[in-house]
Amino acid sequence: MTKHVMLNNIQHKRLRVIARPGAEFGDNVGTVVTYPTEFADIQREYPIFFRKDAKTGEYVAIALLGLAQDENLFLEGDRWDASYVPALIARGPFLIGFQEREEGGEVRREPMIHIDLDHARVSEIEGEPLFQENGSNSGYLNSVVTVMSGINDGLAYNKAMFSAFSALGLIEPLKLEINLDPETKYDLLGLHTISEQKLNNLSAEDLHRLHRSGFLYGAFLVLASLNNLGRLVERKLRRKARQAAMAS
Repeated sequence: MTKHVMLNNIQHKRLRVIARPGAEFGDNVGTVVTYPTEFADIQREYPIFFRKDAKTGEYVAIALLGLAQDENLFLEGDRWDASYVPALIARGPFLIGFQEREEGGEVRREPMIHIDLDHARVSEIEGEPLFQENGSNSGYLNSVVTVMSGINDGLAYNKAMFSAFSALGLIEPLKLEINLDPETKYDLLGLHTISEQKLNNLSAEDLHRLHRSGFLYGAFLVLASLNNLGRLVERKLRRKARQAAMAS
């Protein structure tokens, strides 16, 4: 169940949010949607791929966290073993909602912070306070506002970026097979990436257009992030070795 309401410092002055990572909060997932606004941070830690949304047919970017659907190789108990936590996980129980406001005879939709009161992270007993005694935002809530702002900007940027990549034929499907050992094999299906060959063969005019829009940088970040795939496999091997040692 979910119960989304607009956050305010009167009704929710006692609310706290449990900010630590944990499987009990839904963090044990193999992929998470990511946004162009965080690609620079994501590519330092995680492989970035594209996947088509089954409902809309549009592309979304994902960060690969594990080799199975319910496996997060960066989650170590209540600790996140990376310097950057993807925005969609860092946001916790918060969402972006919109409020209509009339200004100069025009109706504007303004993004507002909402919270899911039924989320497992929401508490009045433990966790990070959302508001100070005087009603102003806590440091934690200010950090959440920054994360949500990045998500909102990324959503707006997303469609234009994928439209530009598709128009130039830069997106290609990727067949990814990972063999850990003779008995353990992973087939990661439905993934796409940037075609390095097609990117290198673009005309000067197309390259300039991509650069001017900021999308060329995003394409390079996606390609650079693929170096993290080997590190992800190493994480899996280390975890598998630990599990085998504990079982013996």
